Amino acid sequence: MPLNMNEAKSMGENIETTKRTASRAPRIPLPRRHPKDRSNDFGEVAQGFDLEDALTEAKRCLQCKRPSCVAGCPVGIDIPAFIAALEQQRFAEAVRILKERNNLPGICGRVCPQESQCEKACVLGKKGEPVAIGALERFVADWERDNMEFRLRRERDANAPKVAVIGSGPAGLTAAGDLARHGYQVTIFESLHAPGGVLRYGIPEFRLPRKILDREIEYVKSLGVEIETDVLVGKTVTLDELMNEEGYDAAFIGTGAGLPWFLHIPGENLAGVYSANEFLTRVNLMRAHRFPEYRTPVRVGTKTCVIGGGNTAMDSARCALRLGSETTILYRRTRTELPARAEEVENALEEGVELRELTIPLEMLGDENGHVRAIRCQRAELGEPDASGRRRPVPIDGSEHDLEYDTVIVAVSASPNPLLPRSEPRLETRKDGRLVVNSESGETTMPGVFAGGDIANDAGTVIAAMGDGKRASRAIHEYLKSNKQASEMGQDDRAKRSRG
Repeated sequence: MPLNMNEAKSMGENIETTKRTASRAPRIPLPRRHPKDRSNDFGEVAQGFDLEDALTEAKRCLQCKRPSCVAGCPVGIDIPAFIAALEQQRFAEAVRILKERNNLPGICGRVCPQESQCEKACVLGKKGEPVAIGALERFVADWERDNMEFRLRRERDANAPKVAVIGSGPAGLTAAGDLARHGYQVTIFESLHAPGGVLRYGIPEFRLPRKILDREIEYVKSLGVEIETDVLVGKTVTLDELMNEEGYDAAFIGTGAGLPWFLHIPGENLAGVYSANEFLTRVNLMRAHRFPEYRTPVRVGTKTCVIGGGNTAMDSARCALRLGSETTILYRRTRTELPARAEEVENALEEGVELRELTIPLEMLGDENGHVRAIRCQRAELGEPDASGRRRPVPIDGSEHDLEYDTVIVAVSASPNPLLPRSEPRLETRKDGRLVVNSESGETTMPGVFAGGDIANDAGTVIAAMGDGKRASRAIHEYLKSNKQASEMGQDDRAKRSRG
């Protein structure tokens, strides 16, 4: 029997009351392994929600009619919809909604800075704690891994336009997956021997397990994407050769920022001094932490110093700690100004990494064998804010002192590798080495070539790179459609002239 107006109104009020009560409930914290256990291995730190916690947290969502959280997501996930499906235990539907906009939810749910994006925009966060959107995304992705198998969505159409995607990091995987959905023949060219880009060589397993990364890549391949490894575009094959000799109709460049920066202080060429890029690549890609199973060792001494304050510095320090070294992070500002995610800073400190604040490295000192033995530093105090909005570190005269370390990891920043841009003169670059692109489409100065991620901007996050890949894939789709229409019009004109 249908409800009368009063009964329907009463039911609606009860639902709203239940929702308000749920939204006032405290946010469910993500379970983590104990620091003493996790600091001795590379097993995943965050353990994810169980079903009860996921459903409880999902009930906190207000299901806003104008959800600001969606605007805060660089790839535009319909966050209220996937959370509603989760709350109703329609898990396959939640998976479908997530994957409409995100090919890599298991990765994003683990490493994306939701606290500065979707969760920052959550209405509940204005007066309390936002919904744990990232943890719920991870739950849905993990549910899919345990309960669903994906099949090949479509065979590649041999007559469809071909698109080359250069780089298999988050930007490249996103662009490739979306273009394959449009029916194009998509091939990813990866310079390393395994796909994933920074997801594989830059992020440790205790944050992103390889089984998660591998599954997400297999999903992209299931969409019809082919991946060729050990192909360094700009050296193995040029971009011009791909476009003109191998028949690719468009290209997307997502090669990231793999060229490390150094401090340009004396002693950086001493043995025992690593860039974070080299150190993390040895550990994450070459599996140095599993020597002798993998014959790619990395030497770490008894006392390691990491210079920097971003997520890469935290990853480097936590890896060194797990390799058995007493580890300290040197940072020229204070913990308040650290650019790393608060969660990663907290994890590092819990595990035993020391943070030495207001310390400026001046020189690296070596022993008689040319190996680093200490860093000469200077204490600092905070002055006025600089261009970043953070207070500037001001050196204190006469405060120089030496700190003993036998391993140093420099994790201050990185820029794009110049090999590909230098190999193609039609690609215009900025002073920082990044490609000049249209901010809306990602189109470069070379016709038919688009770019995104760290090769084109300095956002430096996985989800921002994915957003670039998604925007560029739409632009490439429009570009190829317009070229096809122009070609068909030209054929019609030629046919008319021949008949005339």
